[in-house]
Amino acid sequence: MGKSRPGLFIVFEGGEGTGKTTQIKFLQTQLLGLGHEVVLSWEPGGTPLGERIRAILLDPNSGPMSARCEALLYSAARAEHVEKVLAPALERGAVVLCDRYWDASRAYQGVARGLGTSSIDHLNYWATDGLFPDKVFLFDIDPNIGLSRAATRQGGMKDRLEQESIGFHETVRRAYRFIAESHPTSYEIINASQDIEAIKDQLWTKIQPLLH
Repeated sequence: MGKSRPGLFIVFEGGEGTGKTTQIKFLQTQLLGLGHEVVLSWEPGGTPLGERIRAILLDPNSGPMSARCEALLYSAARAEHVEKVLAPALERGAVVLCDRYWDASRAYQGVARGLGTSSIDHLNYWATDGLFPDKVFLFDIDPNIGLSRAATRQGGMKDRLEQESIGFHETVRRAYRFIAESHPTSYEIINASQDIEAIKDQLWTKIQPLLH
């Protein structure tokens, strides 16, 4: 999946409220304890410019946005992210932990927005200069549970994407699962409804063999 380079690129994907951000922070602490350089980042965002694009994408006041505009904004933020953060870290030999990446655009814009995954792949291959992760962990949960978690975490406030219909989020979940199940050697599906400690232990068991 990933091309030869000194570092290790691990991506965590999933819908809203899956708990992946919490697990990434646990993993960062464990890896730092072993002496690894760890770069923790996220999408959309991860750079000053990317954060400005993130604000536009997630702000409910941005209102309805054309699917192509949305896809292009995500890929623009990703291009900046790869060039300024991800690629340099991997060349240094760091372990990069990224909260969402290319597959998010496949699931949200390619499938749920109806643009087609081939169009999204073409756009993002160019935007990222073909930078693929070494491993993707998909945090899978019923969208009703995930959205409830997200709303609780944010004091009831919902961002622009969280305000989409439950049908939209169910489509995103199916798209993610299809992507993961189609590439069983590169993707791992994590049952995100499990206890936090159980997920933490499961992740650590799966990540240890990947470490250099």
